[in-house]
Amino acid sequence: MRIGLAGAGRIGARHAAALRELPEVEAVIIADADPGRARDLAARLGGGPPGVTALDAVEGLFSADLDGLVVAAATDAHAALVERAVAARTPVFCEKPLASDMNGTFQVVRAAAGAGVPVQVGFQRRFDAGNAAAREALASGRLGWLHTVRSCSFDPAPPPAEYVPTSGGLFRDCMIHDLDLIRFVTGREVVRVMAVGANRGDDFFREAGDVDTGSALLVLDDGTLGQVSATRYNAAGYDARLELFGSKDSVITGLDDRTPATALPDGDQPRTPYGGFMERFSDAYDAELRAFVDVVAGRRANPCPPEEALEAFYLAEACELSMREGRFVDVEEVRR
Repeated sequence: MRIGLAGAGRIGARHAAALRELPEVEAVIIADADPGRARDLAARLGGGPPGVTALDAVEGLFSADLDGLVVAAATDAHAALVERAVAARTPVFCEKPLASDMNGTFQVVRAAAGAGVPVQVGFQRRFDAGNAAAREALASGRLGWLHTVRSCSFDPAPPPAEYVPTSGGLFRDCMIHDLDLIRFVTGREVVRVMAVGANRGDDFFREAGDVDTGSALLVLDDGTLGQVSATRYNAAGYDARLELFGSKDSVITGLDDRTPATALPDGDQPRTPYGGFMERFSDAYDAELRAFVDVVAGRRANPCPPEEALEAFYLAEACELSMREGRFVDVEEVRR
């Protein structure tokens, strides 16, 4: 396969290295808004097989005879790249979000559906072994009926100040992973949310109309209660956990000797905590790209189609509305 990569930043570089290790991939063609960055990445990964080459412009990807395209460019470029790829009937893997707002997301979903071309969205937590095992445990009946589900995303340090105004906000940028994961693991829909946010750290979050810490109560369609939390300030290390509490049993994912928390009164401190999401979910990132290659080859169904991303976006939008207005929000209020 010839796989194109749009975006040679941190996540793009990680995807390029993973693609290079897949036996079906004979060529990785990289392009970036900064041609020098694409060339530098290709040089670091160069040699072969597979061959890793760089183009002078992202435009060149659409005449490169690709079998698939991985979109890891800036958020505001996602929608146009995906729409152009599906118009050319090229399968796409796109980092979340599909677009920077709900209208744009809806348009991409409609374009992909109309073209009948697979678009896989990068919600990597679906491919984490622990989260997959939790989903199986619930589906098997081992947990009985679920009464509470909790998920958290705690970053060890805030992003650069210049990132925040275009990030979409804590709920759309960060907590959307927790919202998608709860839908995926439980197989249920969230019908109501109540969200709150706080600013305890740097002023640039408040200045951008964002919060640095947030939490939301979720009501699922079967009566299960959910709770999601996120913060930009967890200096102990990166922490992403999922907890399922049922009538028969309870399970936790993301709890190991690197989880940045110490049990009191006499628990051991964690060994080197996770430094960030790419380290914590390294295996999941590899697995989602293996899945994409299988989708391109026609060996499996799309594990995370655009419609799933839209549902997660609806939930994040409902959380934002709830936080702004200080009330419970029915998800139907934001659904198109």
